[in-house]
Amino acid sequence: MRILLITKIFPNAMNPGQAPFNRRQFAALSRYCDIDVFATIPWFPGASRFSKWSVSNDAPREEIIEGLPVRHPRFLYLPKVAPYLNGPLYAASMLFELARHHPAPDVIVGSFAYPDGFAAVCLAELLGVPAVVKVHGSDIDVLSQQPAVRPALEWGLRRATRVVAVSKQLKEGVHALGVPRDRIDVVMNGVDRTMFRPRDRGEARAALGRSPDRRLLLYVGHLLRDKGALDAIAAFERLAPAHPDVDLVLVGSGADEQACKAAAERLGHRVLLTGRLPHDQVARWVAACDALVLPSHHEGTPNVVIESLASGRRVVATNVGGIPDVLSSPALGELVAPGDLPALAEAMSRAAHAPYDPERIVSLAGCKGWDESARAFYNSILAARGERPVAVPATEMRPVLQLDGAPPSSRRWAPPPASRRFPEATQLGVGQA
Repeated sequence: MRILLITKIFPNAMNPGQAPFNRRQFAALSRYCDIDVFATIPWFPGASRFSKWSVSNDAPREEIIEGLPVRHPRFLYLPKVAPYLNGPLYAASMLFELARHHPAPDVIVGSFAYPDGFAAVCLAELLGVPAVVKVHGSDIDVLSQQPAVRPALEWGLRRATRVVAVSKQLKEGVHALGVPRDRIDVVMNGVDRTMFRPRDRGEARAALGRSPDRRLLLYVGHLLRDKGALDAIAAFERLAPAHPDVDLVLVGSGADEQACKAAAERLGHRVLLTGRLPHDQVARWVAACDALVLPSHHEGTPNVVIESLASGRRVVATNVGGIPDVLSSPALGELVAPGDLPALAEAMSRAAHAPYDPERIVSLAGCKGWDESARAFYNSILAARGERPVAVPATEMRPVLQLDGAPPSSRRWAPPPASRRFPEATQLGVGQA
């Protein structure tokens, strides 16, 4: 089976830390079927003048990422001008790319409801193949509230053969937009269990130069207001005077980084902003912490929560998106309402001092690996083709696909050369877009 995955939330050489969850799931999915990725990059006249859009502007047209042949076609995008046109323009751009470079796929998957999923449905209908749309969080919770976008968003979701949601809450959100529940599958993201596993907290702190006698709360993610980075600092400022033994560390970067730095300065050395870190260093900070804090205003199912639980660390988070699905027991952490700073501060102070058994956290959470997540995704794709979903034993999995400089039509099975592998050292384990 040949699958074309279309998404703008995927890494490239200029922005390697973007959407590691898609990178890992798609790479695992390639063990079951042939995959090509159109990791699209928005373009409009003068885009290079704006820092937000120029980051990926110099990305190569083709590269190999974890064995996947990835193209980076540009699509015409009109930011804030005519959002209702972005879906049709995206589809037209991808049709041109498909006609020039790509054999016809058996299934087209759009990862993010709009404009990616909309374009996937348009292309699939033109080619007479099934379309699967994967939804992540803000594409349903936020975009569906925008009058200029909602009609096209609904059209794409309703005409998709199947929709894959990363949480039960998102499934209900998709259903509210007119998609029957029997066409929606919940496929949770996975976790790299070789990297995120229970480790000795003292050893991790020593490796990071942190005192073993202090308590440590950790935020990992984009430094954005909507992700709750500023709420984490504000809540910490409330609890700090009564708990002089507690510190807060924020790992990540983002548009509100300067605001976070300004807020952190009021608390001196007790708040540390590390910036973006390699994935292995994220895992070490998770191992070093007493609890993770993620007070997002909206979410899908953030991978950092899964990674923390797989590391045996409790979580304080907001009751949004798929987080309650993951924090299914009070033993795993606490949930508070988004924006409720007093409740967040109290939960953070409890989490910093509450004793717990990391191995029990891992056992209760039952976090799945990326192969299990990819297998569930594969079964959804099979269902879209009218084929009965089946469990695929590991012994029957196909080798990871790579394209060593050859066009997609002349693929060969082999591991990617080390010089062409995607730079793992630049990955940041952050939550959903």
